[in-house]
Amino acid sequence: MIDTLNSDPPSSEPQASSDDCFWLRVAIDVPLAGLFDYRCAHAVAPGCRVIVPFGRRKLMGIVVETPDTPSFEAKQVREVDEVLDDLPPFPSDWMRMAAFAAQYYQRPLGEVMLPTLPAGLRKVTAYQGKRSAGGPVRRLDKRASKSSPKPIQAKEAPALNEEQIQAVQAIDAITGYKAVLLHGVTGSGKTEVYLRAAQTVLARGRQVLFMVPEINLTPQLEQSLRSSLAVAAGPDSLAVLHSGLSDGERLRAWLRVQRGEARILLGTRLSIFTPMPDLGLIIVDEEHDASYKQQEGLRYSARDLAVWRAHDRDIPVVLGSATPSLESWAHAQRGNYLKLSLEHRARDVELPVVQLVDTRRLAMQQGFSPQLIEAIQGRLEHGEQSLVFLNRRGYAPVLNCGSCGWVSQCPRCTAYTVLHRAGARRNYLQCHHCGYQARVPASCPDCGDQDLHPMGRGTQRVEEYLAELFPEARIARIDADSTRLKGSAEALFAKVHAGEIDILVGTQMVAKGHDFANLGLVGVLNADGMLFAQDFRAPERLFAQLMQVAGRAGRHVRGGKVIIQTDYPEQPVYQALVKHDYVGFARYGLEEREAIGLPPYAFQALLTAEARELATAIEFLTQARALPEQSPDAYYMASAITLYDPVPLRVLRVANIERAQLLIESAQRPALQAFLAQWSVSLPELAGGHRVRWQLEVDPLEI
Repeated sequence: MIDTLNSDPPSSEPQASSDDCFWLRVAIDVPLAGLFDYRCAHAVAPGCRVIVPFGRRKLMGIVVETPDTPSFEAKQVREVDEVLDDLPPFPSDWMRMAAFAAQYYQRPLGEVMLPTLPAGLRKVTAYQGKRSAGGPVRRLDKRASKSSPKPIQAKEAPALNEEQIQAVQAIDAITGYKAVLLHGVTGSGKTEVYLRAAQTVLARGRQVLFMVPEINLTPQLEQSLRSSLAVAAGPDSLAVLHSGLSDGERLRAWLRVQRGEARILLGTRLSIFTPMPDLGLIIVDEEHDASYKQQEGLRYSARDLAVWRAHDRDIPVVLGSATPSLESWAHAQRGNYLKLSLEHRARDVELPVVQLVDTRRLAMQQGFSPQLIEAIQGRLEHGEQSLVFLNRRGYAPVLNCGSCGWVSQCPRCTAYTVLHRAGARRNYLQCHHCGYQARVPASCPDCGDQDLHPMGRGTQRVEEYLAELFPEARIARIDADSTRLKGSAEALFAKVHAGEIDILVGTQMVAKGHDFANLGLVGVLNADGMLFAQDFRAPERLFAQLMQVAGRAGRHVRGGKVIIQTDYPEQPVYQALVKHDYVGFARYGLEEREAIGLPPYAFQALLTAEARELATAIEFLTQARALPEQSPDAYYMASAITLYDPVPLRVLRVANIERAQLLIESAQRPALQAFLAQWSVSLPELAGGHRVRWQLEVDPLEI
């Protein structure tokens, strides 16, 4: 997790040169380090957007500095094409955060600033051409509806228990910056604590940023925020931002927040970069979730940037979870974060009983133990809902020929294609890594045998089996396949909440954040898959995932139960789950990591290389690893850095591109940052000689 370090403002007031020409230093979204000098006939404030010539193209840029003189010969400096004035300059705190993110994650400033903006604000074609008509902001303002927002009936706030009251009071008492870790068991009412803390901030005239890890969590929270905070903030004070919005919807919401019209922003990870002039509180729900880490482009952690932004703005940030990340827990143990605990459920219902079913000697039916089938039947008879959790979508993980051993391998990846069923004549194989699709072969491509069998099971196959087993039950499946269309996830969850579904089959989409009123049973299939993964974070992820999905059971009904089928019931992860003992699991996990020097007791970066041939990627990484040895004086504290040998990725080939990685590690964050800043300067030239694509990731979550 990022330390809360301050950074200096990137600029000063515009300065004119001796010949009345103003020099601008501009950030552009190109993979080149540094800023680019331009001239302008009039003064331009830092934070303004400009359209500039770059080679033969015209690109959008943001003015970062206004120096007295350019960094090279004045006659070679080109003039800006256009200064855009449809928005005020970006505020200094936004500029500081972008500068910090660029420095910490080792990316050019332009690759941080521009991609975080709504599409219309970073496209030159939106401002120049026949259809530009003043730019997207002015076009949107002209079309803005003048109708009044629909009145929303304020929801009566539920009474808080003593733990919730103490948590709200502790947050309300904070003046200035403080990171708060709100650790509460599932169903303990963390959301109500967030809402009460937000009400206090809104009553002071400030804005609140409420972050969630998944798009599908926003509809339920949006309704709750509107009804709970309507009195404090007004009926039209909420804006929602996530990648599922259209460009116009995202721009409209972004503008309302940037102008201070919306006082509550509910968003996923990208919302951390939204300018908020009166920001007074940041809330990061499910702070442990890996979805807060961007996996393409600028590989930032929105949770970590939320902590940095709160420190920079001198405001509180609340990180909430039933299963906090071990990094956050370690911060709380050291006293860096204020830890608040909710150890009991908000309603008068007990935590669900967790039962481990040892499947090693059981006769299983399509992956179901007799105990789980009997438990589902019992809930149906009592009119309660059941959730069957399997974190694998599709019908079956692989198609197999029993005669010759052929399996459905993706031709472009070192991975299997997954069997999907979309009707009797629309079955297909799909690779979940590159997207490759193919028809299901009528016979084995190798031996011609027509008797091909699906191996393993995904959510589609589980749904099919349950429909055969319980023909009278209403069954629904919620995964990435069943919720592709806009609004489909919201509609499916609405059916569950309305009691129109008896058995819900789902992946991790249903594991967190949802408050199902009539759900009494959770059954977990194939949990062991993550037990022995290569990644050292796998046990932590498994525990969090199972604890979260277990928490859906018995939130409103008594006698909630969780059945976990496993071949390894003695594993510490499962034993901690039976006791609902996050504290014990965290203690064990941190002790283990400290003993072998893993995060949070070490700091890491990962250099990944992609090439047509693995040997090319390995050669690039090998030479990159040798750079400090060739000029050791050029690397600050290189002796405090460990560079491991290059190795292929677990999924070696994706879309005919082969991949390898090099791990960099240090016990000191400043030493690692100083090393990366100097080492990464040599990487572009080295990569150019090898025809590889490379990516440097700081604080990687997957190794």
